[in-house]
Amino acid sequence: MNKQGMDRGIHEECGVFGIYSPVPADLAPLARFGLYALQHRGQESAGIALNDDGVFRACRGVGLVNEVLSSEKLEALGQGNIAVAHVRYATTGADNLRNVQPLIINHHKGSMALAHNGNLTNAFELRTALEQRGSIFHTTTDSEVIAYVIVGQRLCCGSIESAVCAAMDVIHGAYSLVVSSPTKLIAARDPHGFRPLCLGRRADGSVVAASESCALDAVGAAFLRDVEPGEVVMVDENGLHSDRSHCGRSRRSLCVFEYIYFARPDSVLDGKSVCLARQRAGEFLAQEHPVEADVVVGVPDSGLDAAIGYARASGIPYAIGLTKNKYVGRTFIAPTQSERETGVNLKLNPIRSVIEGKRVVLIDDSIVRGTTCRRTVELLRRAGAKEVHMRISAPPFIAPCFYGTDIDSADGLIANHHTVPEIAKLIGADSLGYLSLEHAGLLTGEDSGFCMACFSGDYPTEIPAPGSKSRFERRIHEQ
Repeated sequence: MNKQGMDRGIHEECGVFGIYSPVPADLAPLARFGLYALQHRGQESAGIALNDDGVFRACRGVGLVNEVLSSEKLEALGQGNIAVAHVRYATTGADNLRNVQPLIINHHKGSMALAHNGNLTNAFELRTALEQRGSIFHTTTDSEVIAYVIVGQRLCCGSIESAVCAAMDVIHGAYSLVVSSPTKLIAARDPHGFRPLCLGRRADGSVVAASESCALDAVGAAFLRDVEPGEVVMVDENGLHSDRSHCGRSRRSLCVFEYIYFARPDSVLDGKSVCLARQRAGEFLAQEHPVEADVVVGVPDSGLDAAIGYARASGIPYAIGLTKNKYVGRTFIAPTQSERETGVNLKLNPIRSVIEGKRVVLIDDSIVRGTTCRRTVELLRRAGAKEVHMRISAPPFIAPCFYGTDIDSADGLIANHHTVPEIAKLIGADSLGYLSLEHAGLLTGEDSGFCMACFSGDYPTEIPAPGSKSRFERRIHEQ
């Protein structure tokens, strides 16, 4: 069974972080702080690559940041001018050591470290063409495809930034990249802007690139701006420079689920607060699906802000009715269904004094297969809830995602097989309401041109052939 079938089915993306210092410095500990702030985006592996005058040293491994990046290991990396770092949740390529990032590639013109968040839609075709020309792949990730395409362009381009720009004409889909050459830090975002990427500056002059602004805060960097869709930013001894030749070529399509679930609530994406977007989702839900109730409760963590918004708009009191054990690992890693269900009980526990005898509005961010929601509703019933009215701060999932979210098939999505009243009955709720597509597009206060393909089936790019996403992995298994 794949990971998607083991838990809620929606998993974090990846998180990328890069820092350039004008003088050699202890950058590895700063990179670790940045990864701690981005840990919610990937909990399977972590890594840092340090560049010391063109010599790359790395510390990478499977596990959480604190498990992989010990102080002793980081001290062994020494000082450098550039560090590139990554936390990963696997959407293309298995969660094993060979797929841990950053990737380090040695080539004719030097070395390169690369960290990638997103998913290519033409990875299989590109990898096949590269293999036919003699390329030897060491991972099963599409990130290595990106690295090889950039290196191929670098061999005929005058600079790393021009090579990345040229590669953008070849690679398609979602990618936010942080790249280190021997002398430069590069940050690049695909022309649709599917995944976030921002820039900051520390008081010592260091420039930081990160998936979310919360990582800038973690290292004491002041927010400068977001990297624009299609933009390539280069930082070297001469400062910060930008190539916008790919900007404006494509429909702007930041993944709406970044606001609903992926990003940390204290982050600002493309100038818009994640926390306020989630509260606005709750306000919309109260307008669309009002109900008589005694208390509004959010499912930690991404349901909390939406619950606050619902309570504010409805006038129903908000309360913390579920407590989350932050020291229990993710429930999807349990090997059996019974252990996974027990994992839900360990991870969430109701506060009986808040729930007992009450009509509860329960706010969560999504329903994929319904298993986790059903267990959560059962927890509230056992705590004495008189009624449970489920409200979801996203529309129903009906289509697979090809841009980095781990929904690779429409078959297992509960909304494709049952009506809303049927789903309510299956999860044990007295009523169920989803956020509408119209209001999902207005979470930041305006029509921001989000990608909502998983809710609508309207894809902003050409989609890959069926099954191509996992072909790299099958090839390895067959050998």
